[in-house]
Amino acid sequence: MPVERFDPCGAEELHKYYEVYETIGSGGFAKVKLGRHLLTREKVAIKIMNKKNLGDDLPRIKVEIEAMKNLSHQHVCRLYQVIETSTHIYMVLEYCPGGELFDYIIAKDRLSEEETRVFFRQIVSALAYVHSQGYAHRDLKPENLLIDEDHNLKLIDFGLCAKPKGGLGYELMTCCGSPAYAAPELIQGKAYIGSEADVWSMGVLLFALLCGYLPFDDENCMVLYRKITSGKYDNPRWLSPGSILLLNQMMQVDPKRRITVRHLLDHPWVMKGYSSPVEWHSRQPLGHVDEDCITEMAVNMKRSRESTTVLVREWRYDHATATYLLLLSKKQRGRPVRLHTEPAFCNGRGSPLHRGLEGKDALHFSEDDEALIVGSLDFCSDYIDDCPWISNTQHTPRVVRDQSDSTTNGKETKLASPLGKKRYACSPTSEKVRSAPQHCREKRDRDREQTSENKESIDVQEKDVEIFMLPPPRTPASNKKNIRQNKNMLTTPTKSGNKNNAVTPKDGGSASKDNSIRRRRAENKEPVNLEIMAFSPERRSRSLDMAGAGDSSKKKRAGKVFGSLERGLDKVITMLTPSKRKGLRDGPRKIKAQYNVTLTSQTNPDQVLNQILSILPEKHVDFTQKGYTLKCHIGNDFGKVTMAFELEVCLLQRSEVVGVRRQRLKGDAWVYKHLVEDILSTSSI
Repeated sequence: MPVERFDPCGAEELHKYYEVYETIGSGGFAKVKLGRHLLTREKVAIKIMNKKNLGDDLPRIKVEIEAMKNLSHQHVCRLYQVIETSTHIYMVLEYCPGGELFDYIIAKDRLSEEETRVFFRQIVSALAYVHSQGYAHRDLKPENLLIDEDHNLKLIDFGLCAKPKGGLGYELMTCCGSPAYAAPELIQGKAYIGSEADVWSMGVLLFALLCGYLPFDDENCMVLYRKITSGKYDNPRWLSPGSILLLNQMMQVDPKRRITVRHLLDHPWVMKGYSSPVEWHSRQPLGHVDEDCITEMAVNMKRSRESTTVLVREWRYDHATATYLLLLSKKQRGRPVRLHTEPAFCNGRGSPLHRGLEGKDALHFSEDDEALIVGSLDFCSDYIDDCPWISNTQHTPRVVRDQSDSTTNGKETKLASPLGKKRYACSPTSEKVRSAPQHCREKRDRDREQTSENKESIDVQEKDVEIFMLPPPRTPASNKKNIRQNKNMLTTPTKSGNKNNAVTPKDGGSASKDNSIRRRRAENKEPVNLEIMAFSPERRSRSLDMAGAGDSSKKKRAGKVFGSLERGLDKVITMLTPSKRKGLRDGPRKIKAQYNVTLTSQTNPDQVLNQILSILPEKHVDFTQKGYTLKCHIGNDFGKVTMAFELEVCLLQRSEVVGVRRQRLKGDAWVYKHLVEDILSTSSI
């Protein structure tokens, strides 16, 4: 398979709205990366597909996208956004941190009947809803069920689903799905009903949950097909009579004798311990629009509620759809319905959601919406003082009416706003800045005291700020504290400076004023003598910060500029000196107990790693090592990778026990299960 490359246009569109992290899964023609939505800060899964690699499977992806756009259910993985370019398709999906149900099964060997019933009710709920929308899934298996953060199941992978034009009772002919879960009528090449085939697959899945292995399994496909068409399998001794009966009803070779999903909703085995049948109706239908989410989006986008509602109801699965659905997800989990506005929003350039709609729709406002927007802008005021890339912005801006006297240093600094008569105004003389933060009011008072004698120093300050026209993050409070404590550390005082510092006039009259003026002139016009030692790059960046803080007239602005410069240099230093970060990864990673971690009886992680490394060549497994993580893969005679998985030696946080984290990336799940179990057992860990 050719190496997959990001389409520049698609990647640019993707990174405009999402942070993209590591790969968390891959398949025959796609890879899935972890991402984070910038506005809501919610994690997402990003499925990346190269159209060239898809080939004849491209229509299948179109079917999957169309199906997921029409499905909205609490146990169906949610589609948020689709980005399509000339070469790639990006699907932004709901992120389920619990991983595949398959991994959960093999970690527990098998599930108890009570826990199986909890999961099975959710599977029945999802399938009943999917069937009610006219779809047959046709690829139901543990690998296509994910576990979310609340330990609930989400159905995924609708690439093989079908929606017959004549309704769900219309017969299908395509043989598809995984052989071990396929119904006998599919294997025999007969016409079949999609919903009936799904019930057989549900029976195989239920058996796997209760037993930890498949009812029909063989390495030889022809032998496997004979077992399936016969419908004969062995029931282990631990299965209850009710479980045996339900499995028999679901895995009937004759589809007409097979139990239906409708009867599964209130089946005695499914109802045991519950007072009501399975709830299969959607709790979040597409027709409903949440007012809280609409209001938050309207404020962020600077639109009216009405136009925002119309936009969301179009369900274009663009960034507006993704933002709404992620906000709704936050609300349903009891989290604040808030969008995290970027600092660029304070610069009048708008949020990512606003930028994504520029040039597409006109912005319209009602009076109530304007009041909402003004209120939302207030919280941005704290960021303005930290934005040196906003030229000549010395005070906290407010949304104010047009004023002819709103100038800064003789220059008007109003930024255009879609609010009509309202604009952003940055004015040291404006009375609208009374509600600004304390540090802004102090800076305003200092500026008023300055006379024409130090006007030159102001010009120098503005010139310095323009040099650093990069948008830095906010300076941490700890850095500011260090600046104040060490502001004179690298300064070599002159005799006159010592005299001024040592002698303080008692009367506070003209002598005190003259001294303060001379001191201010010296600070603004005369260069400060600094003794910068031959420090390491890290120390040097901190020296710049402290040196900037030594100038009292530029303490606020320069402190922020150099504080940002310090962090920028630290990032460069980190990249150029890997040894600085290497120390953080000398040992194995400490993680919380997870179901995909196999505990060992040993206390030395290096010994466990060496044992695994010695076993992998014997099992004909190729691998690449990065620290304590092994990326393993097996290829066929033609060089194509048929199996890929990850093994990582790690430590559990609490007990300091050595464990091996495993994750399947590609290939048949049960083959992977047997291979990994063989590797770990042979390693004697």
